[in-house]
Amino acid sequence: QVQLVESGGGLVQPGGSLRLSCAASGFTFSRYWMHWVRQAPGKGLEWVSQIGIGGGNTYYADSVKGRFTVSRDNALNTLYLQMNSLKSEDTAVYYCATSSKGADRGKGTLVTVSS
Repeated sequence: QVQLVESGGGLVQPGGSLRLSCAASGFTFSRYWMHWVRQAPGKGLEWVSQIGIGGGNTYYADSVKGRFTVSRDNALNTLYLQMNSLKSEDTAVYYCATSSKGADRGKGTLVTVSS
């Protein structure tokens, strides 16, 4: 079955950077659009970004546009999210998923942006 394992989160100061990874297994990763979603403390799930099958089509929420970059390596079955210029409001658990609603998401990786 679909398994998604997120990693790379941690504590970072405002203005810093992190790179998240998502290891996919149990399905044909290269045939799926992939998504990043996040959940801030006490809030609902928020869609962050998506990437097309070949990696050429990418879309972002307005809140992260220009700061985050999504990419994928189909040979490694891995999805990435490069996060730059991080803000306190980016603090959340980040999940990769097979839909914008968070389908099949894993346990997530916590990103804390704080000084």
